[in-house]
Amino acid sequence: MDVSFSPEEEAFRQEVRSFIEQNFTSQMREAMGEEVKSKEAYLAWHKALYKKGWVAPHWPKQYGGTGWNVTQRYIFNEENARAETTPLLPFGLSMVAPVIFTFGNEEQKKKYLPRILSGEDWWCQGYYEPGSGSDLASLRTKAVREGDHYIVNGQKTWTTLAQYADWIFCLVRTDPNAKQQEGISFLLIDMKTPGITVKPIIVLDGAHEVNEVFFDNVKVPVENRIGEENKGWTYAKFLLVNERSGIAGVARSKKAIERLKEIARAETLDGKPLITTDEFSNKIAELEIDLTALEYTELRTLAQESKGQMAGPESSILKIKGTEVQQRITELTLEAVGYYGYPDERKFGDNEYIGPDYALGSAGRYFNMRKASIYGGSNEIQRNIIAKAVLGL
Repeated sequence: MDVSFSPEEEAFRQEVRSFIEQNFTSQMREAMGEEVKSKEAYLAWHKALYKKGWVAPHWPKQYGGTGWNVTQRYIFNEENARAETTPLLPFGLSMVAPVIFTFGNEEQKKKYLPRILSGEDWWCQGYYEPGSGSDLASLRTKAVREGDHYIVNGQKTWTTLAQYADWIFCLVRTDPNAKQQEGISFLLIDMKTPGITVKPIIVLDGAHEVNEVFFDNVKVPVENRIGEENKGWTYAKFLLVNERSGIAGVARSKKAIERLKEIARAETLDGKPLITTDEFSNKIAELEIDLTALEYTELRTLAQESKGQMAGPESSILKIKGTEVQQRITELTLEAVGYYGYPDERKFGDNEYIGPDYALGSAGRYFNMRKASIYGGSNEIQRNIIAKAVLGL
């Protein structure tokens, strides 16, 4: 496999790099560093890319995509990771939009896609429920059809940034008598609809990132259903393949390892830089080897995509290894900073922190990343998928 870049591709890289340098402002970076991030902070970089026409490289060109090839999209992601730009929220751009332009009707495409592209509509994901866990098909939120509307009742949980959302895409049970996967429909629901309540869940690092969403006799037009009634599992699986592939996060993990090495050079053990010790340097080396293997797996997947082949079970491999690498980076970072990582013992008085700046937030990131091996379908479930679909077990 040839992984070198042509002169034209390197010129494209420079174009992307220059645009980022000129448009990703210090104000954007500072806003994303705030403990409580505003909706505007999340959307500022989105809107800058939208103005340039670069916000949805993976969309078909007729719906607002860039028309870039797979290599250009790879370079674009690498450069954004290198510059540590604000990650674009996936729920609209990478999750529900591909479902809409693949399975939606023309009216739905015209209504939803332009507003997702521009950032006018913020989306959240209504998949997971209390008691369902990774057994997503056991969901119990129900939608009963009454004329040209569904009446939705139930609860979703771990709904990321629902406090800001304009819309939620939901899996609901429309046929309680069918087999689990065969009685589910895919609905698009306006979050301003009467009967929807959002309650915060405060996570281990103290952030309000996820929520519970309750539906109490919520009236949803039938025209907001994607595809056929009771065929929502088909669309849900399509969405999850896209989600799992994106979770791998190879480019941003490469940047995070660079930062980890800088910390290990600054921290000492017995008077020597931590990175020079056999034990810690071996841990970093093992991590880099795994990330390199993951990168080549991602490149093989992209090569298949360039030939018109859709991602399949390999997305589960990317998800497993990608999240394991991300978790190990936060673990080693916390190990490197030592006592400075303790969240409650580094602060004295009003916002006076002891220790180096690079240790700030390391414990919070470690705790927060425990979720990575669960969301998008737990890694245990992904191994079952690989066993069945790849190994034939």
